[in-house]
Amino acid sequence: MDMPMSNSSMNSMNMQMSFYWGKDVTVLFSGWPESKSGMYVVALFFVLFLGAAVEILTMLPAAVKPGTKPVIGAFIQTSVHAVRMCFAYMVMLSIMSYNVGIFIAAIAGHGLGFFVVKFRGLAGETGQQEELSRNGIAYKI
Repeated sequence: MDMPMSNSSMNSMNMQMSFYWGKDVTVLFSGWPESKSGMYVVALFFVLFLGAAVEILTMLPAAVKPGTKPVIGAFIQTSVHAVRMCFAYMVMLSIMSYNVGIFIAAIAGHGLGFFVVKFRGLAGETGQQEELSRNGIAYKI
């Protein structure tokens, strides 16, 4: 038998279910950013940081030095994976606020993180190519 809900419980369950603009949003925690412009900007940068961190942790291998015990290496890689998944789920929950600004910040964060990783990779490749060409070794891709 279904029990009727009181008005107070119905009001607390009212959620936005389509994209909208504005600073009146709840991101991750109840009452945050509290409809304040400054805190909304902090929330945007926080989501941007989370998105970038997810991409950086995804693309960069966990630094396990050669000769490390397999158990320690597995623990380090598992820890990095757990942190990455925590950040990824936080980004997903932030996007579920359906706020367009938060959505754009998440996409921009993922793009920024991907750019940083690829830029470092390409800069490293270019440095290796220049080093090899200075040593007289032909290097072709």
